[in-house]
Amino acid sequence: MVILYTLISEEKHQDLLDRYIPAFSENFKNKILKYKRWQDAQLSLLGRVLLQHGLRVYHNITEAEIDFLSSHKPFLKGHAIYFNISHSKNLVVCAIADFPVGIDVEFSDASINYQDFKFQMTPGEFDKINTSADTIHSFFTYWTEKEAVIKAHGGGMMIPLDSFEILHNECIIDGKKFFTKEVFIDDQYLSCIASDDPIIKDREIIFDRFQI
Repeated sequence: MVILYTLISEEKHQDLLDRYIPAFSENFKNKILKYKRWQDAQLSLLGRVLLQHGLRVYHNITEAEIDFLSSHKPFLKGHAIYFNISHSKNLVVCAIADFPVGIDVEFSDASINYQDFKFQMTPGEFDKINTSADTIHSFFTYWTEKEAVIKAHGGGMMIPLDSFEILHNECIIDGKKFFTKEVFIDDQYLSCIASDDPIIKDREIIFDRFQI
């Protein structure tokens, strides 16, 4: 399993557009160019660039078509390779594996009031965060775990965050068990991966920082 990541750069934005945009479809190109903020455009573009790089370097896949399930979860047509992309503030990450995977990354924003999100937590989760020594770290650990599981499941917004609880890195949604694993990428961010395959607990992870 590989996790590729990079940080966006305003200084390099136009160069990145010129360098990478031509390699993508007209639909994706138009999507990128419609963003009003350069940050949003670059995060979206680099997520796809990371995927292309990871598929080529680690799986020898030079051309891959992305399609979408009815739940809007993307997948690679014709390949038993799974991926998931996430970004927060200036960091974008892409996880690629030979088993279903979800990844979430969140900037550890000290200005967040975790109590504003109490309605999205189970009582046990709120109590754990509220009584922890570092409530911000605890909150974002909770958030990345939940989001990674939802992305691994593929149900998206149809699954309320407070409808399941993760205990000892495991939870159950719709009768299916999911497993989570916290991963370290950057000091200012928290990140977690999740899968319905228990192999995620022991699989070695390669971290690859992509130089833009």
